Amino acid sequence: MSTITQFQVTFDCAEPARLAAFWCEVLGYVVPPVPEGFATWEEYHRSLPPEEQVVYFACTDPAGVRPRLLFQRVPEGKVVKNRLHLDVRAGAGLVGEERLATLEAECARLVALGAVHVRTMLADGENESCIVMQDIEGNEFCLD
Repeated sequence: MSTITQFQVTFDCAEPARLAAFWCEVLGYVVPPVPEGFATWEEYHRSLPPEEQVVYFACTDPAGVRPRLLFQRVPEGKVVKNRLHLDVRAGAGLVGEERLATLEAECARLVALGAVHVRTMLADGENESCIVMQDIEGNEFCLD
């Protein structure tokens, strides 16, 4: 029996704070409070010794139900399709035209935040359609 009770999803990226802000807007997440004695996370990170200045940013579900997201800076850029991606559920429980209209409206909101609409995949089953998108650093995710 597993003793694991929580997990987080970690993204390698170029700009952790920017990508965290994007996903906070997408999911309604929040950035955790800044450690006591610091006005901003940037100030906190700058206070660390150089060997500890691994730049990262986290965001969490304010209800504490969904997994925490962590964004960590890496030197290399993204070069291939993600092996793992998020499915962002916007049309759950809806069918037909109502589902597609909801997905399209949410797609427009995400594009306004900087996401890219890659393609719409219409499946035979009305509840299986999804919109493939990319976040502001090119990471694929599905809106369904």
